[in-house]
Amino acid sequence: MHSILKKLGEYGVVPVVKIDTANDAPKLARALAAGDLPVAEITFRTAAAEESIRLINREMPEVLVGAGTVLSVEQAKRALESGAKFIVTPGFNPKVVDYVLSQGVPIIPGVSSPSEIEQALERGLEVLKFFPAGASGGLDYIKAVVGPYSGALFIPTGGVDPVNMKDYLAHKNIFAIGGTWIAKDTMIASGEFDEITKLAQEAVTLAADFQFAHLGINSPNADEAMSSARTMAKLFSFAVKDGTSSTFAGTGFEFTKSPYLGAHGHIAISTSGISRTIAYLGRRGIGTKPETAKEKDGRMVAVYLDIEVGGFAIHLLQR
Repeated sequence: MHSILKKLGEYGVVPVVKIDTANDAPKLARALAAGDLPVAEITFRTAAAEESIRLINREMPEVLVGAGTVLSVEQAKRALESGAKFIVTPGFNPKVVDYVLSQGVPIIPGVSSPSEIEQALERGLEVLKFFPAGASGGLDYIKAVVGPYSGALFIPTGGVDPVNMKDYLAHKNIFAIGGTWIAKDTMIASGEFDEITKLAQEAVTLAADFQFAHLGINSPNADEAMSSARTMAKLFSFAVKDGTSSTFAGTGFEFTKSPYLGAHGHIAISTSGISRTIAYLGRRGIGTKPETAKEKDGRMVAVYLDIEVGGFAIHLLQR
């Protein structure tokens, strides 16, 4: 997969933006970056699109900027000349798709039918825009159609909002979502950049969907782990489940059979997208312990962070 597409997947949310005044573009880019979401799809629906992309590349090069609503080869050429790192189209136009691919730039064409999905897959495309998502059946449609197209990854746009985005992102075939509410043209025009930063940060948090999973407590040996688990079970009517390396009391308390990471143990946090979470924390300077990573079916499902909080290691789990 192209490195640009990988980055989009790591963000999980792609703000879809219409800009009327190009001079507002760098301000928008700063607002998104401040909200831990340094990416934007600038739609070619206004005359300011080209210059907006050009200004973001010049003044905020750390922000990944692409062009959306590209309807023709001529628009695609203009978008690429302005520095767009990726191209997004609302429908599947073979001429536009083939031209952009010939330039070595990733394109995310819009699809809403099996025929369009097949045309995209035939060209080796992996990531597709599902548009208009809400009007085309939403997540239920994607669940119904991915059977024969299990390798296709989708970016639903249109009808996706803070209420339903977590449901979309929890599905394995959802690569990211298009966020049209994060930076509306009216907000940009009225200078509400602090609000855009707030909405961007909220979207990033929603995309991760962090939840407490369990508390792991280090025990010196297997007997002590079992004793502690039984005590918790007796107190609160939890079920005891004995495993190879630890014993659980209910689902919330794990007692290790020998000391492991963390002075006292670990705190497990589950997320709907462990790769997105790792990338997000990495942008904040927090890394992982690669040797602790576990995979299932070629997908990472668990890893420890390289920090401790209150004497507890932090364990990420894929939900």
